[in-house]
This record gives sequence, C-alpha cells and structure tokens, in this order.
Amino acid sequence: MDIRFQVGGPSHWKADAVMTFVFEGEGVEQACSALAQNALWLGIAPAWRDFRGRKGESVMFYGPQAMEISRVLGVGLGKAEKANMTVFRHAVGTAVRRCREYDLETVGIDGASLARVARTLGVSFDALVREAVIAAFLGLYRYDRWKSEKSDHEDPRSLFLMLEGEFVEDAVRAQARMAEAEARGVMLARDAANDPANVMTPSAFAEKARSVASKYGMAWRALGPSELKAEGMNAYLAVARGSAEEPRMVVMEYTPRGAEGRNPVVLVGKGLCFDSGGISLKPAKGMEEMKGDMSGAAAVLGVMEALGQLAPSVAPKRPVVGVMACAENMPDGHATRPGDIVIAKNGKSVEIVNTDAEGRLVLADALAWAQEAYDPFRLVDIATLTGACAVALGLDAAGLFASDDALAAALHEAGTRLGERNWRLPLWTDAGLAALKSSCADMVNSGIREGGAINAAVFLQQFVREGVAWAHIDMAAADNADNPINAKGATGFGVRTLLSAVWDDEGEMLQ
Repeated sequence: MDIRFQVGGPSHWKADAVMTFVFEGEGVEQACSALAQNALWLGIAPAWRDFRGRKGESVMFYGPQAMEISRVLGVGLGKAEKANMTVFRHAVGTAVRRCREYDLETVGIDGASLARVARTLGVSFDALVREAVIAAFLGLYRYDRWKSEKSDHEDPRSLFLMLEGEFVEDAVRAQARMAEAEARGVMLARDAANDPANVMTPSAFAEKARSVASKYGMAWRALGPSELKAEGMNAYLAVARGSAEEPRMVVMEYTPRGAEGRNPVVLVGKGLCFDSGGISLKPAKGMEEMKGDMSGAAAVLGVMEALGQLAPSVAPKRPVVGVMACAENMPDGHATRPGDIVIAKNGKSVEIVNTDAEGRLVLADALAWAQEAYDPFRLVDIATLTGACAVALGLDAAGLFASDDALAAALHEAGTRLGERNWRLPLWTDAGLAALKSSCADMVNSGIREGGAINAAVFLQQFVREGVAWAHIDMAAADNADNPINAKGATGFGVRTLLSAVWDDEGEMLQ
C-alpha cells in the first residue's frame, strides 16, 4: 500500500471508499459536513438511521455508482469525552481491514473529519496523520507465510489522505513518511518474531540483518562462538551451550553523513530465538510462544529498517548501533547446569542458579561489550526479560528502568504518545544486590521471587559503567497481542519508542 495525497476539498477527491470518523450521537452534518457537501447523497443515506458512532462500530454508506465518491465508511469512535489515541488507532485498523474484505483498491481518509478528531483529542493534525497512517499499515498486517490456503482478499493499493487546502504542508508529508517507515520497521520485527524457531535461528536472524544492512549501506558483522569466546563473553556462551544452533551476536552500524566521530546511540536487544528454559525446563503449556523470546532483537532490527527507509534525507545527528544478541537456550548434555559459575565480559563472576534466567546473561555480556566497543552517548536495551514485570504492569505495557532521569522521561513520553506504554520502575540497587547475593560468586543470576523485575534490572546494572546514560525496557508482557492493529502474534513493540530514542539533537528526542 502506498500513501498519497489529494487536495482541493471534497469536489476534487476520488476513491473507492472514503473513511470518515464519527463520535457517538453525531449526525451527518456534524460529523462530516465537508464530505457531505460533495457527496450529497450521504445526508439522505438510510443507513445513517442505524449508525450510532459507537466505539468499534462501522457502516458502509452507498451512493450513486457514477459519482467520484460512491462509498463512505462511517467509523465510530464512541463518546467524544472518552475517546483517546488507542480508540482511534483501533478504529482505523478495523476500517482498513473492512475495506480489504470489500476488495477496494483505493481508500481515502476524510481530512476534515481527521482534523475534528485531532481537535477533540488535543493533538496536532500532522501527529494524527502519523497515527492514522501507521494504524492503517499495521491493521492490514497478516502473518500467513505457512498457510497453504491464503485469503483471496488483497490489501488496498493506495491510501489517500484527502485535504481541503490547495497544498500539503511539509509537516504533514513528513509525519506520513515517518509513519510509513515506522510501520515497515514494526512489520519486519513482527515477521522475525512470528517466524518459528526452526526457521528463525540465530544464523538466520544474522542473515536477515545482513540483508537489511546491505539494502541501506549499513555496516554489519556477526560474532560467532569463537569471537564471543575471544571477547570473554562467557555468560553469553553459557546460555548457548546446550543448543545445536550456534549463537550469533549481530552488530549493525548506521552512520549518517556529518555524524562521523560522534558518540553513537547504542541499542541492545535480547535475541533468544527459542527459550526452553534449559536444564531449568519451562512448563510445556505455552512453550511454543518462546519462539518470540527474540522480540527485543527484532525490535532493534526494526529500528534499523526504519532508519534505512528514512535515509538519507531524514537522519539522526549521531551514529546508531544495533546490537542483537541471538542464541538458543536448550537442554542437552553440554548445557549449563544450575550451580555452574562463569566469568562475564566485565570480569564479574556469576553463579547460574536458574538456567531459565538466561536473557540477563546474554544481555550482560552484550552491554559490557557494546560500551567497550562504542563508548555510547546513550545505551538502551530491550528484552522480554521477566514474567514478574507482566505481573506488575499487566499485558500491554513494559517496565522501564534507567540510570538517567532525562532519558527515562523521554522514553516514557515517547512510549505513551506512540502507543507503546511503559512505566518507570525503581532501580533499588541495595535491595537488588542483596537479593542476588551468592555464597561463592559475585552474584547469582536469579534472586528471590519478590521484586523479580527490579532484581533483573539491578543485575544488568552491574554491567553498565558509571556515568553511562542507560535504560532497560522489560517488555515481557507486551510482545504478543491480538487487536485491530495487531493480527494475533508478535507486536513489534519497542520499534517506535527506540526510534524516538535515537533521534538525537544534543539530547532531544524525535517528536
């Protein structure tokens, strides 16, 4: 689907169907007066008598076939005082799916209606354009690679943003382009996390990353077992010992013109392509979902894809490095045992008391390596790390931990604005270290049950140098969903928030 603009008002608009947004209880003139002035039939369409504009409701109105606009899709947003951005995104996702079911090639969005919604929600018009565009893309996403019988319904070919003015403002074009790049990144992340573990192995992930890097001229490399050993990354290697699939730590570097020599923003993603729990085996129920334990690495790859989509005309002012720490955690005769002790990259000894607390081991070495290799301006890691975080925050939010208040505030604001909710949790170092105390090593890899997400974050903190602006996003509850903008499966959570984090202008985030 491509994004296009039509200007000049309803008399110049043309599409197979036009979406217009309606709050509960509104009539034609109140909801879409500009559109009704051109599609005169809309005011007398009988179906309006049954359309209430309730949240989740949509009705297709039909006019004379010979007219430029002969179909209007009324999209309900519910009560105006209760509407929010999530309601809006889901409404758009529902609407575009319905247009696909009708096999419509071109779909328009009534810009005047969109402007009304923006005023009601208290956001700028161009910001709402961005959310409409990405919701349309994500609403149409489907993962049907393995189905022998696929749907006969094709996605719309074009989405038209229909505006009343004589030209398209630069800010509107920029936000539409940003949304399309974000959507491409999110969909790539979803594909990677939805792929089964027998396909998306660490080596296969490395090849996928190489393809992205090659497409956009980014630097790429992948560290295998011998390189990881040479770097002293024994905690990382301990996780991979039981698998026949070799680990790969994938590194991508994007250096925009003019950013050479500046300290980069470094993003680190957990990439457990399958997590059985190792010797500390997980329960069988739900274990198939552990193919998605690499969603953190997938999110980082999605960011790099989005950056490539935007380059070169839109680029951050600092280099961006993506580190994707991929491995499998499996039980065999070579697997790490509970009670084993390893020396991590930064020299700290770790007693592995639970092999299912493996993500922090991989991340610990990856974080230590990334700081040594790149001296980052800011460092953000993202991982499906702890079930404890899901218990604390529910199923659609991530925990946010940070050593830097400004970075934490910016990531929280971005996630809230962009539909990737996160909530800052404390780094109580003293309590966390007490919970991680070992009688025979510097620390254990899994502490007491209480405060599990905090303890895991404190563990990672031990591998972050003093003074580094670091944040940790625990998205264990947010990597999987089923809603109007997310076909059941991987969400691609984190791509939009992380993309905001890399857009640096002396500390500023992308808006």
